[in-house]
Amino acid sequence: MGNPPELYHKILNIPKDTSPHEIRAAYKNLVKKWHPDKHPPSSRPEAEARFKAISEAYEALLDQQENRGVFELCNDGRAGERTRGAFGGAGGGGGGGLGAGVGARMERTRSDGFCTRSAPGTPAREFKKVYSSGDPGGRRAFAEFSSSIVRKAPPLERKLECTLEELCRGCKKEVSFTRDVVTKNGSTVKKEVTQTVVVKPGWRKGKQVVLEGMGDERPGCLPGDAILTVSEKRHPAFKRVGDDLVLKAEVPLVGALTGWSFSFRLLGGRKVSCSFQDEVVRPGYEKVIAGEGMPVPGQKGARGDLRVKLDVVFPKELTPEQRAGLAEILRGSC
Repeated sequence: MGNPPELYHKILNIPKDTSPHEIRAAYKNLVKKWHPDKHPPSSRPEAEARFKAISEAYEALLDQQENRGVFELCNDGRAGERTRGAFGGAGGGGGGGLGAGVGARMERTRSDGFCTRSAPGTPAREFKKVYSSGDPGGRRAFAEFSSSIVRKAPPLERKLECTLEELCRGCKKEVSFTRDVVTKNGSTVKKEVTQTVVVKPGWRKGKQVVLEGMGDERPGCLPGDAILTVSEKRHPAFKRVGDDLVLKAEVPLVGALTGWSFSFRLLGGRKVSCSFQDEVVRPGYEKVIAGEGMPVPGQKGARGDLRVKLDVVFPKELTPEQRAGLAEILRGSC
């Protein structure tokens, strides 16, 4: 039992300064909950592992409490001095005799990590140190029990594919996957399960959804988790950059020079028009429409921006007359 006391407290779900009475109360509640006979075959391996760890932690903590009291008794004779002070005193012969009698009956010895106390006619009681190096078997056994309580089967990882529309508006998605399940006779079979996942507005690529205990099962282990990682499907028009949306559009050269407008629908379905009448659109021109991007997770009402990037399309060829006309028109404008 050379494990740190913190592990025992964690298993019993109690604070460090818990009294023996509170330790017993926590132990009784936990063994009632995790007794293997009260669990179906599917969860019995977990119950058995927890039950063993709970029992071992309970015994270790009680031993620790008991040894602490004995250590005080054996430490440098101070307990004996307190005993003599309590029963001896400066009184009459009766009081002195009582103190001497108690002192004579209480013997204290120390050797090899044990403290022995005895009274005439009663067998000596030995208190063994909790953290003794002479109990490797106990440490190994508890290591197995405690590792069972914290060890889970490896996580089952799957993708949660979402469109930009789904990540923008939020939705509910049905996700189906196959997991290993332990049968009543201890064998492992494949089982297909379906879970409903609530996708919240603004979730990003790489966001992980953990379905606790819905992963693979292994004999003697806690069921693993199913981890769904959000992946973003390619959109034909928009690209997400952080909380912003980027929309690329092509502008013919004549529109870039003389004015141009176009309309499109946002991810939420609303129609938006962009007009460029009083400005010359240059290659790489970008127009920012504030607050029309993706929702910002955790910030109610906050949204990123929509960035419209325009690419000017030049004609592939011009006639001599067109060249001459353009040269005349544009001469002196640059």
